[in-house]
Amino acid sequence: MKTVYFDNAATTQIRDEVIDRMSEVMKYNFGNASSTHSYGRQSKSLIESSRKRIASHFNVSAAEIVFTSGGTEADNLVLRSTVRDLGVKAIITSKIEHHAILHTVNQLEKEYGIKVHYVNLNEKGDIDMSHLESLLQSEQKQLVSLMHINNEIGNKLDIKRVADLCKANNALFHSDTVQSIGHYRMDLQQIPIDYLAASAHKFHGPKGVGFAFLRKNSGLRASIFGGEQERGLRAGTESIHNIIGLDEALHMSYENLDEERAYIEGIKTYFIEQLKSTFSDISFNGQSGNMDRSTYTLINVCLPIAADKAGLLQFQLDLKGIACSKGSACQSGSSQNSHVLTEILDEVHLQRPSVRFSFSRFNTKSDVDYVIEVLKEFVD
Repeated sequence: MKTVYFDNAATTQIRDEVIDRMSEVMKYNFGNASSTHSYGRQSKSLIESSRKRIASHFNVSAAEIVFTSGGTEADNLVLRSTVRDLGVKAIITSKIEHHAILHTVNQLEKEYGIKVHYVNLNEKGDIDMSHLESLLQSEQKQLVSLMHINNEIGNKLDIKRVADLCKANNALFHSDTVQSIGHYRMDLQQIPIDYLAASAHKFHGPKGVGFAFLRKNSGLRASIFGGEQERGLRAGTESIHNIIGLDEALHMSYENLDEERAYIEGIKTYFIEQLKSTFSDISFNGQSGNMDRSTYTLINVCLPIAADKAGLLQFQLDLKGIACSKGSACQSGSSQNSHVLTEILDEVHLQRPSVRFSFSRFNTKSDVDYVIEVLKEFVD
């Protein structure tokens, strides 16, 4: 049976070169980076070299990169510390953010009594910039947290415009860039963002490692206490092989970005064409069917499938060897509707099954052809 992995927004296959580099480090560089002997110094040198190379991709200093266990920890570090340590009294976000943001903001609201403002969205899930600008008109110290690429519907935020708005209104700006780091270049000297979060397993690196970008003199303090690793911002013995894997995966992503982006765009374009020509009553959620307004790495499609077939769709696709998601991977085992789609779809389309297909350099157009043939069995 043919198998197709179309769930790259959830996690990606690790590149062979990254595995080889990590294996080499695990075998020969096992010293604790906090130790002062030669084994420790070698490990420390590897970490700092990786930090420097990662920083170079974003035109920032190495001191502004803090390694974490992934995007969720990076988001929590920023959100919690800005409220706890910097005196943020209000957070502006949206109702279609990742739960790493929404659940953390809800908890901060309970713990610290902060005010949470949700910026308006249009029917496609795009941010209402005028409403955002009006929310920024406040004397209170505010933090804006809006994701660059939505992980479910793929909408792209004009991150430069939002950053400029925040700076003009003396608000801090944080962005969950988990779906965009490794897929889009960003010069953070040109984008006045204060904080961002990234996760290695979204760009063909290992799970369990990511980083936070914290603008110099950010004032943030640790949320995990213990040793003085990561300049006191993130205690715990560094996972050297994971950090090296992150660095290698990010370097290869940007080194091959133009070629691989063009290839993946071709797959997405082909998939959209095949879906439209095969199924007359199909629709694309958010901006995911628009190549200019969404990321090139995913589509989220609402299928014209009868209710009696809809409940078993993902199960049946899995039986056919097709890996994909309903909503985000974090919700794929849940019977609840996606919180993102609930915000933007009408009742008619919410009753239909929506599926996210997400792509990588390892996919082919024959994968698309196979999925189309399988979907024909379900679509009325």
